Amino acid sequence: MARLEQAESHLAEMELLFSMYPGEDELEITDQLAVAELRDYVAGATDTYPPSRPHIVIKQKMDTDTVNGVNVTISCTYSSDYPNVLPEIAVRCPDLSRSQQAQLHSDMNAYLSESCQGDVCILSAVEWIKDNLHLYLTDKSTSSSTAAPGKRESRSTFSFPQPKEQFSRLWIYSHHIYNKRKRKNILEWSKELGLSGFSMPGKPGIVCVEGPHSACEDFWARVKVLTWKKIMIRHREDVPLDSQSAEGSMADNVDSLRRFTGFEEAMFDPHGNRGNHMDLGQLYTYLNERGCGDVFQLYFGIEGR
Repeated sequence: MARLEQAESHLAEMELLFSMYPGEDELEITDQLAVAELRDYVAGATDTYPPSRPHIVIKQKMDTDTVNGVNVTISCTYSSDYPNVLPEIAVRCPDLSRSQQAQLHSDMNAYLSESCQGDVCILSAVEWIKDNLHLYLTDKSTSSSTAAPGKRESRSTFSFPQPKEQFSRLWIYSHHIYNKRKRKNILEWSKELGLSGFSMPGKPGIVCVEGPHSACEDFWARVKVLTWKKIMIRHREDVPLDSQSAEGSMADNVDSLRRFTGFEEAMFDPHGNRGNHMDLGQLYTYLNERGCGDVFQLYFGIEGR
C-alpha cells in the first residue's frame, strides 16, 4: 500500500472512531498535532509524510455475563507504517488477572495478524474484545485458577445465569461480499432462523439481521467463521422482552420491534469497473425509510443525505 493510501485509510478509520466515540470519556487522543499532520498530508497541504501517528485510548463498559459489565481500556499505539504494520494494542481490565490479560493479548494479536494484516484494524480489535472478553473472566468466588480460557477451554466450564429474552438487531460490516455461496448462505440462514433485515453485497458489504437474540447470535456464529478479509459487528441493538409473556405474545412483541419485513438482498444502482459499488445515497434513503438512518454514520463516519 502506497504512503498516501496508508494515510487515507488511517484517517478514514480515525474519523469513524471519532463519530462512534464522540466523548472524551470514550476516546482520548494523546497527540492532536499528529492528527492534524495526518489530515494535512491527505489533503495535499504538505508533501511531508507524517513522522508520527496519533496514540488513542478507547474506554468502554462492555457487556459480559456479569451483572453490570466490566470497564475496559484499549490503548492503541500506531506504527508509522500503519496499516501495513499492526499497531500495538494494550487491553486493560481490572477484572482480569495478569495471566488472563496476557492470554487475551496473545489471542487477539493472533486474530489480527490472520484477519487484518494490511488493513485498518482498531474496530476489528474492539469487536473481537467485545465478542471474546467473557472467555477470559473467571468466577473468583468458585475458582482460584488464573489460567485464561482462550481457545483451549470450553465455555461450558463456566456457570452463568441465563440471560433474559431479548430482541436484537445486528449491523454487520464486511470489507466486501462477492461470493455467490456466501450470499446464498446469508439469505438461507436468515430465513431458516426467522430473521428479518437485508444484505447489501459489493464493497463494502453490509448485513442487518433482527429478531430473537438467540437467533441473531446463531446467525452471527455461522457467518463469522466463513472466510472473510474482514467482518465485524459494527453496531448492535438489544431490547429486553417480557420473559413471562405467553409464547404467542412473545412472538407479537418481537414482530412489533422489527423494522424490516422479511429478509432481502438489496442492490442500490451497482456501478464501478466490477459493478461492486453501491449508491450510498440510495442506501441512506432505504435505511431512513425504515427508521434506521442514524446507522449510516456509524458505518461511514458521515451523515447520510
